[in-house]
Amino acid sequence: MYTILIADDESEIVELLQLYLEKEYNILQAQNGIEALKQMQNNKIDLAILDIMMPGMDGLQLLKRIREHEHFPVLFLSAKSQHHDKILGLELGADDYISKPFNPLEIVARVGALLRRVHQFDAKAVEEEQTKEQIVLGRLTLDRSSCQVEVAGEPVALTSTEYKILELLMEQPGRVFTRKKIYEAVWEDFYVYEDNSIMVHISNIRDKIERDSKKPEYLKTIRGLGYKIEAPVEK
Repeated sequence: MYTILIADDESEIVELLQLYLEKEYNILQAQNGIEALKQMQNNKIDLAILDIMMPGMDGLQLLKRIREHEHFPVLFLSAKSQHHDKILGLELGADDYISKPFNPLEIVARVGALLRRVHQFDAKAVEEEQTKEQIVLGRLTLDRSSCQVEVAGEPVALTSTEYKILELLMEQPGRVFTRKKIYEAVWEDFYVYEDNSIMVHISNIRDKIERDSKKPEYLKTIRGLGYKIEAPVEK
């Protein structure tokens, strides 16, 4: 049974989420970021649901601490007015966010999707045992068997969402993927509306794999269409 950490200073929200999630998951609670850190030190966490606004240590500060050592999925809760904080959370390594007030059933669905995405990696590696496990583009290597990415032999720490996007693009180098195609392949859901999520994840990937993210050699934006990845032309 996966363990989910819920960190929110509104006890009603924590209790509501626990009510909907506890049938399928082991639930840990925290009223603020400091309590959440203690829970992570004492337990193996598979996914965290974090409120952005919390006393002592807010969700953004907590996410920074999490990403220093951990790569489990993080789902942010935020008020509708906190648009800037949502984008900042994605830039810091959050995998998804949902605005308050929310439908608890949507939380259940998103939690399930995030966990499937993360824990399908090992199963997918077994299924693809007969296929090529490594994709190499210039200095960039993606290893499906270990779900690891290296640039010039140096490991790169990607979130689960960043890995899935990069894997999708590297499977077909040179092909242009629209935002709709990326969203439906990676999030395993219908693409309903335009937001900045994909753009932010693409920016994060560039920061990690490119020599200069402002002049990308690999991950190119095709204006008005989408994104593609290709090996740089050696000069």
